[in-house]
Amino acid sequence: MPPSFSVTGGRPLKGTIRPAGNKNAALPILAATLLADGPCAIDNVPHIRDVETMLALLEHLGAEVQWTGANSVAVNTARAEPRELDPELCARIRASILLAGPMLARFGRVSLPPPGGDVIGRRRVDTHFLALERLGADVTVGAAYRLEGKHLVGADIFLDEPSVTATENALMAAVAARGTTTLRNAACEPHVQDLARFLGVLGARITGIGTNTLIIEGGAPLTAAPFTIGPDHIEVGSFIGLAAVTNGAITIDGVRGDDLRAILFGFERVGVRPRLDGAQLIVDAGQERRIRPDLGGHVPKLEDGPWPAFPADLMSIAIVVASQCDGLLLVFEKLFESRLFFVDKLIGMGARIVLCDPHRAVIAGPSALRGGVVESPDIRAGMAMLLAALAAQGDSLIHNIGQIERGYERIDERLRALGAHIERLEGRPDSRTAAR
Repeated sequence: MPPSFSVTGGRPLKGTIRPAGNKNAALPILAATLLADGPCAIDNVPHIRDVETMLALLEHLGAEVQWTGANSVAVNTARAEPRELDPELCARIRASILLAGPMLARFGRVSLPPPGGDVIGRRRVDTHFLALERLGADVTVGAAYRLEGKHLVGADIFLDEPSVTATENALMAAVAARGTTTLRNAACEPHVQDLARFLGVLGARITGIGTNTLIIEGGAPLTAAPFTIGPDHIEVGSFIGLAAVTNGAITIDGVRGDDLRAILFGFERVGVRPRLDGAQLIVDAGQERRIRPDLGGHVPKLEDGPWPAFPADLMSIAIVVASQCDGLLLVFEKLFESRLFFVDKLIGMGARIVLCDPHRAVIAGPSALRGGVVESPDIRAGMAMLLAALAAQGDSLIHNIGQIERGYERIDERLRALGAHIERLEGRPDSRTAAR
């Protein structure tokens, strides 16, 4: 049976923890090794299930892959071939779609089975293919997505939405296209910036990194080179929430301050104020945990959006934190219509939440959470349930933790180092027997 987490909550967590490398940077960067002319040494790679799946897809294409350290991978795609992608592997992760751009650029064709990933609502792929069509690809949609384009040519492209993965696919194809590509309404999240930096290290000519307009001078030879992936700002936000809900004192070491502006602003709204000291973010115990009302005493709103707004991937964490803070908060999750459906599990643990519609919820805190038996529905909601279990009084059992482990490396070991009472159970215990 699938493994579970047994958690005993109600204890402040203390100590120092380092964020893993950014999962959402590692996946496109590994896909982009198809564009290099030899072995690439990638450091600070999170050793998680989604990364393992991407590496398996590259091996399926004929790449040589080797873990050279705990978080270092050498990838040589020199012998890769334009094979049909494995449908079973593609179904495991949505990031399989990131192979479309580099395979089109390298081989002139690609057959891509529908990607998998979290079930958090409709996740359209139109933007990817519209951008690749503008570069000269012919797209056929059937049981699989088939793209052909032997001679890609730069173009002026306006993305119909600032999709992260569509931006990444267009960027990877554009570096191989002849001429100049201007990519407008591009996503500019930290992981998109890391991909652009990696391509730059290989020899691509890209300007506008960090903005929503990228200019790519395509056709430059790309030479294999080493690269270090930046810290995962979503993990940093998760650890801020972890300290807040357990009233702990946690130092997060190895952060990139420029990636945290919107995150820190969002947590400040609920009375959680970490201190940034160079590459360290310090969350002191005894945070105020009081939701700051808007002028006139109105209920404040925390909403997500494309970068540099508050990240959608932290909305689940923010909801758990708000449940432990004094006051009312309206959260508005704009991007995915199923992201908030996990709140029924929090309500079962004692949280006072009203789900207004698929995108909005009102949280009234603080609530005394109690342990329970819950499921992990997706990566981010699963981590949020883990935070709730650590904040709750009593014992909890979290099933389907494979979802959490897709995005958080060795999370149980790392939290035990902070004093968490968490045990990974191999095999699914009876739901009537929560942790002891």
